[in-house]
Amino acid sequence: MAQTNINIRMDEGLKKQAESLFNELGMNMTTAFNIFVRQSVRQRKIPFEVSADAGPADSDPFYSESNMKVLRESIKQANEGKFIVKTMEELEAMAK
Repeated sequence: MAQTNINIRMDEGLKKQAESLFNELGMNMTTAFNIFVRQSVRQRKIPFEVSADAGPADSDPFYSESNMKVLRESIKQANEGKFIVKTMEELEAMAK
């Protein structure tokens, strides 16, 4: 199979991060790019979601990992029946 060269411009810091990651995965930038292109051709699409929206995890602190941990623990406790139910009046009285 004939080979060809492709030149890609990217931020130098991003390139270094990518090279470091790919090195940890046992490959170089060329191999990683070839994997991406092969998957794109095979699936006939970009092999991951591309969106203009940063998404809730990037913009809303509600989705932060620390809050998600608290929510998972709360759900676990609720599923186990380990929760307390209070009315709004009871909560207001507790706050005074």
